[in-house]
Amino acid sequence: MFKKFKLLLIILFFMQINTAAETKKEYEKAIFAGGCFWCMEHPYEKIDGVIEVISGYTGGQEKNPTYEEISKGTTGHVEAVQIQYDSEKISYSELLDIFWRQIDPTDFNGQFADRGSQYKTAIFYLNKNQKGLAEKSKEKLDKSGTFHKPIVTEIKKAEIFYSAEDYHQDYYKKNPLRYKMYRFGSGRDKFLESVWTKKKKETQKEMGKNSDKRYRKMDKDELRKKLTLLQYHVTLENGTEGPFKNEYWNNKKKGIYVDVISGEPLFSSTDKFDSKTGWPSFTKPLEPGSIVEKSDWSFFMKRTEVRSKHADSHLGHLFDDGPPPAGLRYCINSAALRFIPKEDLKKEGYKEYEKLF
Repeated sequence: MFKKFKLLLIILFFMQINTAAETKKEYEKAIFAGGCFWCMEHPYEKIDGVIEVISGYTGGQEKNPTYEEISKGTTGHVEAVQIQYDSEKISYSELLDIFWRQIDPTDFNGQFADRGSQYKTAIFYLNKNQKGLAEKSKEKLDKSGTFHKPIVTEIKKAEIFYSAEDYHQDYYKKNPLRYKMYRFGSGRDKFLESVWTKKKKETQKEMGKNSDKRYRKMDKDELRKKLTLLQYHVTLENGTEGPFKNEYWNNKKKGIYVDVISGEPLFSSTDKFDSKTGWPSFTKPLEPGSIVEKSDWSFFMKRTEVRSKHADSHLGHLFDDGPPPAGLRYCINSAALRFIPKEDLKKEGYKEYEKLF
């Protein structure tokens, strides 16, 4: 009895040590100004690896500024967000990529409906590494031709960051309807959708459409030999696999997802996000022409089914509860997909998609 009690004490001791170690883990920080801070919290808080996002003010002269003072545009501060993140799960470069897709980096006098110096965009670096990555990221965007005007977003050394008032924190959660109306009414959503949808189409045009002859639909006898029972059930019998126990729901590697039967490109890791549902979720298809949407009236409700064009595989469903700007969530079964890491794209015959990474 004494030995068991002693063993229990040892186990508890090491559990306390592990808990203390986890508590002491230090996360990194990033500071971005992208106009209204309400609209900058939401995109980051949905990202796996982001621990906390705080709305606030930085870059000005006055100590402990208030929103009323900031809104006059006389303190030198800008509205910004401070992001605490786990660098083992998401990199600073990836945070930068998300930042550029939330703003108009060519606007020197504000953002969308919000005018004034307090709404200017900026990247506030906290060390030399962040500075170098920010400069490289800005240069890459400038050369990409995504915007026809110069990129004017400043890269500045971080100063004291002051948290905004409580009612500004998590505004999109506290006032979801007003938040959506504000995003739409300010012109932010329309601008971002037009820019990045256009960019997507230009990239697809540049890469060229894949020939339909490359992909074919197999007969059922071939498929029974090629697929597992689960893959066959999902793709041919419109089945659904269980959440959180499928192959790709938590896959964070960079690469593309192709149809498990035909190999036609369907989705990219650049558009994948954690929907908290337990299935792989994407904001948009990699090749819109490879996706077919159909009305699904099963389970006594109307849903939008998603199928592949060439193999006619059942992939999953499309919902309208995804992240901005489009607000779409392609909820896909892992069993209908095959993942190809970015380093294997050329070897697997998908060299044209290396440009995505």
